[in-house]
This record gives sequence, C-alpha cells and structure tokens, in this order.
Amino acid sequence: MARKKASSSSSKQLSIPHAQMAEIVKMPMESFAEQAYLDYSMYVILDRALPHVGDGLKPVQRRIVYAMSELNLHANAKFKKSARTVGDVIGKFHPHGETACYDAMALMAQPFSYRYPLVDGQGNWGTQDDPKSFAAMRYTEARLTAYANSLLEELEQGTVDWLANFDGTIKEPKLLPARLPNAILNGASGIAVGMATDIPPHNIREVVSACIRLLEAPRSTVEDLCEHILAPDFPSEAEIITPQAELIELYKTGNGSLRQRAVWKKENGNIVVNALPYQVSGSKVLEQIAAQINAKKLPMVADLRDESDHEDPIRLVIEPKSNRVDIESLMSHLFATTDLERSYRVNFNLIGLDGRPRVFDLKSLLKEWLEYRKDTVKRRLQFRLDRINERLHILDGLLIAYLNIDEVIKIIRTEDKPKEVLIKRFKLTDTQAEAILNLRLRHLAKLEEIKIKSEQAQLKDEANRLAKILNSAARLKTLIRNELLQDAEDYGDVRRSPLAERQVAKAMDETALIPSESITVILSSNGWIKAAKGHDVDASGLNYRSGDEFLSAAKGRTNDLLLTMDSSGRAYTVAAHSLPSARGFGEPLTSSLNPPEGATFTGLMMGTASSKYLITSDSGYGFIGTLENFQTKNKKGKAVIRIAKGFTTLSPSVVDTDNENWIAAITSEGHMLVFAATELPELAKGKGIKLINIPAAKLKAGEEKVVAAAAFVEGDHLIVHSGKRYLNLKPSEIDHYLGERAKRGLKLPKGFRQVWKLEVQKKL
Repeated sequence: MARKKASSSSSKQLSIPHAQMAEIVKMPMESFAEQAYLDYSMYVILDRALPHVGDGLKPVQRRIVYAMSELNLHANAKFKKSARTVGDVIGKFHPHGETACYDAMALMAQPFSYRYPLVDGQGNWGTQDDPKSFAAMRYTEARLTAYANSLLEELEQGTVDWLANFDGTIKEPKLLPARLPNAILNGASGIAVGMATDIPPHNIREVVSACIRLLEAPRSTVEDLCEHILAPDFPSEAEIITPQAELIELYKTGNGSLRQRAVWKKENGNIVVNALPYQVSGSKVLEQIAAQINAKKLPMVADLRDESDHEDPIRLVIEPKSNRVDIESLMSHLFATTDLERSYRVNFNLIGLDGRPRVFDLKSLLKEWLEYRKDTVKRRLQFRLDRINERLHILDGLLIAYLNIDEVIKIIRTEDKPKEVLIKRFKLTDTQAEAILNLRLRHLAKLEEIKIKSEQAQLKDEANRLAKILNSAARLKTLIRNELLQDAEDYGDVRRSPLAERQVAKAMDETALIPSESITVILSSNGWIKAAKGHDVDASGLNYRSGDEFLSAAKGRTNDLLLTMDSSGRAYTVAAHSLPSARGFGEPLTSSLNPPEGATFTGLMMGTASSKYLITSDSGYGFIGTLENFQTKNKKGKAVIRIAKGFTTLSPSVVDTDNENWIAAITSEGHMLVFAATELPELAKGKGIKLINIPAAKLKAGEEKVVAAAAFVEGDHLIVHSGKRYLNLKPSEIDHYLGERAKRGLKLPKGFRQVWKLEVQKKL
C-alpha cells in the first residue's frame, strides 16, 4: 500500500495541468532551427555588428558613451577608472563580457584608430604597432572627448526614444541625437551573419560642406557631392592614391576599394618613411622587409632601422647599399610587396531609419542622416516649445495670484481645501493652483510681478520664434545649416590623408633582385642537384651518393634561368640562387618538382631568356628552342618535345647564338652525321624533325636509337665516349661526317660502335 501511495503521489507531482499543456507548441525541427537561426542572425546584424545611420554607433559603443555621460565623465570632468565605466555598461545596459566591452572602449580612445575619438584616455591605451597592447582597465582612466558632446548635447531634450534596459529596471536611449553624421566621420567595420560593413572615416569640414550642399540643392548628384568630399580621411598622413574616377564610382555604389601608400623622403642617401597607411604596424613592415633581405631578395638594401620616438612617432629608415641603387624602383617594389601600400575594402552597409540594413551610396547616406537630423531638431524644438507653453501657463496662474494676493492668502489661511477653492474662484487649472500653493513667502514681494511679466515676454518671443521655425521648412533648413557650420568650426580640422596621383607599384623582377654570381650547377643520374661557386669546377670529381654519379652540368649566374628536362619531354624551372652547396650531396629535384611517374631527369639548361638549346629525343627527332618558351612555374613542368611511347629525351645541348652552329647526331650502332643547325626549325614545342636516318624496322624494334646529339661551332672538338675509351675528333676529322640532315651518316671507327655519350670541347 505504501508503494502504491508513493507512486500515486509521484504521478500527481509530475502531472502537467491542462492549462499549461495548452501552451506547448509542436513544430518540425527544421522549422524551429530555421527560425532560431534567423532570430540569431537578426540579433547579430541589428544589435551587435552594424552601426545605425542616425548616430553611426553600434549598440556597445552607444551604451559606453551613454554610461560615461551618466557618470558625468564629460570633456572637462576628472578622469575616472575605466573599470568603473565598463562595470556600469555591462551591469546596466550591455550584459556581455567585460573584455569585449573594454576592447570597444579602447578602440574609441585610440587616435590612430578613430578619426575623431569619443573617449579621452589616460594611461596606456595601445600603440599603432600593437593596438591591442593597452593596459588592463584597472590601470587606465577615461572621460569623454569634446567631440562626444556632439552625440549627447541634445539627449535630454526629447529628441530620442527611450527603451527599457535588458532587465527592465532603467531606461536607455534607442539612439543618440548626433549633431554630425558620425557614421561617415568615424566610419565602422564589422562582420554580421551574411553581411559586413567597412566604412572609412572622413573629414568633418568636407562632410558638413556636402551636407549643406544637399540641404540647399536636394537634386545634387554624387559627382556634385564629391566636389566637397574628395576622399576618405584616415587618422594617418599616408597618401590616398586611388584615382578620382574610382573614388566617385565607389561613392556611387557604396562598394569598392581604395589604396593608401606610405609617405617617404630621401635623407642623406637613406630612405625615411614618416607616415604609414591606416592600421599598419611599423614593426611589421620592417619584419616584411627583413624577411626579403634574409631570403636574398633585396640585395640592394644594407640596413633597416626604426628611429621612431615622441617627436617622430613614425620614422623608419631604409639604408641602400650604395648611391647607385635606383631608390624609386626599390620603393615601388616595397609598395608592391609590403604593407607600405595597403588596400582597404569599402562597404557602406548600415541600419537605416526603417530599421533594416542596406548598402548606401554617398547621397542616400547623407540624405538619410539629414532626415534623421531634421526629425531630431523638430523634436528638440517641439520639446522646448512644450516646456515654454507649460511655463507660460504656470506664469498666467501666478500673475492672477499676485493681482489678487490678499484674497489668495485669505483662502489659503481659512479654507480646508484651498486648492479646490482657488481653482473655482479664479478659474485656474490644477497645475496653476499647485504652483500657487508651492510659492514661498519670499516670492510674494511686489517686484516678483515685474519679473513674471518680463519672463512671460521673453518666453512668448521664444515661443513665437520656435513656432515659426517648426512651421517653415526653409527656416528649419537654415537652423540645421547654421548648427552644422558651428559644429564644423568647433570640431573640424584640416585633412590628414593627402590625395596624390602615383604610378602603380610594381614588384621588381625576381632575377633583378638576385645577386649575380657565377655558378656551376650539377645534376646527378638519380636526379640530385647542387651548385658550386665559379666555373672552374670538376663536376665529375665531386661527392655523390652511393650508387649515384655525375650526369650533367651547366654554367651560368645565380640570376640566370635554370631549367631541367625529364625523359617524358617536360621542362621544369629551378631557382638557381637557392640551390644547396656542392660540398654536400645536394637535394633531389623531386622535393620541389612533380614529374610523371617513372620519368627521370636527363639534363640541364641555363642562360638568359633568349638562350637557345637543341632539344632532341632518341627516336632521332629534334628542334631548337629558346629558354623563355620552356620556363614555367608549374611544378608538374611544361611539355616541350612530343615523343612516342617507348622513347625518351636526350640531354639538351646549348646553341651558341653568336656563331654559326653545327649539329652532330650519333646512333647506338655508331652512325654519326654532322649538318648545319640552320636545317633545324626553331619551335616553342613539338615533335621536331628528323636529325639522322635510322631504318624504320630497327627503330621500331628498338635495335637502334640516337644516343647523343649536340650543337657545336667551328673549331670545337667532339669527344665520343664508349666505356672507358674516348675518341677526340678534331675539326678536320669532323668534316668527314658532314652531310645533309636526315641522312644515314658514316660509321665511327671500330671500337666506338657502342657510344655512351657525346661531349663538346670548346675551342680555346
């Protein structure tokens, strides 16, 4: 029985009343997840990431400024610990992390981040090199700047709507009554869900001038407004180099990009950079330049120094190696490869007056803000007019009381409910009667009547003036115009970011940045490559890995083109200046290249872009080509010579472009043919044409192939290797093998019918 009772009691506790069950809503998980994500997205867009066109602030920024004003931290007040401000913000208005709140506050205090800072900081608030290096909030102090007053001055004048804070205990402003278009003055950046904003800062005087133009001529175009707003104005003295046509197009669409370039000068032969682009770190720029120096990509730079101090906040010194260095070309290279020149994305994405985010062009943005400003001024004037009318109403009652002072005093002294009697006797309103009853005895003097009449006259004049402005669009525009001009005078300054027309920055050719030193590049049979300084190198006598041996060598300079061929007919470009030393075994080409499976490397080519090489295959076909046609950045190489299945490429042979060349081709059966190089075509790629005739049956059966082909000039010796023996053919002996291209050629002497390789020995 006890168990049954317990079970019964438990079921009663777990039962859900019918009324509560009616509140349970069933819906598909897909619909619930979709709605939840949309709700979150709208929260991020409207309440976190995007600024409002009215005051140009995100919610956290607005709450920081308002909380500081509530703490009376105005521009002329004493500084107060930042922790106090952050505590008020997150405790009263912004229930999020203190780190995020303090980060937003620090950003508004940094003169290198905000064009017109809203927070006046005392202590360590970060540096341009490291904006996040500001001290903890318990160490720093802050108050509002004078410019922040333009956002708060009209706050208590009925200009904005008020909302309950997150827990409903106090009120906070929905927006701040900005007297200036802060959205475009300080700009903003943020990433929401599916959208982002990147608004660059602008100059107050230019923006105010454009606003006045739009007030006076509402049909003004973006081009007209760009006569006033020349370009963004960053808190940096670096140059804006974006062409004016691109800037106008940017303002027309609200989307685009612009470029800012560092300012530099020559000083005692050195380059001194004294202005960096917006949000660029000087130390990072030096690191970027130093990395190029260490990688031997800036041989013309001798030293770098950061001489920045309090007098010169930015002073980066670049010391060239000699006075022969082309400084203009060097700086153009640095602009192209470092943050000395930077591109900024522009996206005028804001929350409009209708509460929806959209991308504004310049005209629609200023027009929308002017609508907000007109509404704010109307509300301010109406608020003041209402207060004046209320005061006049009270003054009318007080004047009645002074004209009948004895009777009023008698009623107050004798009646139990003097308020009701006063209302009935003198036809007063409740407000007037209450004001009379609250009069102090000192205000019953006869002179008080004169003061009331004087105040009435002043207030009526003011009320008439306010009514005229409210009833006249022209007078309202004039008032807004005058206030804008006054604010521009109070908070404006000269442009910081100059406009300049500059040539497009161009990185130097990589070969021009590489120091020119003579080297010999060696390739082994197993595809290992290395380089030795100088040209007097015994390549075959160097150290090779066990089972490996010398295959090919090429002489040139570190800034020359270096290519290698593989057995499949593909060419690959190799950086000659970065090859390992010949003291070791080198490195495998396959570590940086990706040849086809089974392919082996057959030889090297080195020289300038116009250098020519003989490209051949063991099937007896070939052509002459230039290195510029063979070079590639692709690790998989570039197909150069087309070869049939079962055949392979031979080692390429350099062609002397300064002299008349001859071609020697030798088959595996010892047939040798020499003919003029002019009989071969110059191709960028292809199969080529026949060098020497091999019977088709033997070629197809693989019984005979071309084992060597080389280009040489008159006076050179040809050395034919067969095992350990070699045959040195002098120029007069070479003539014996002369013939027409594609002929069979003549047999080499006995003992050299099995040729291993053909070497060209240059004439002395």
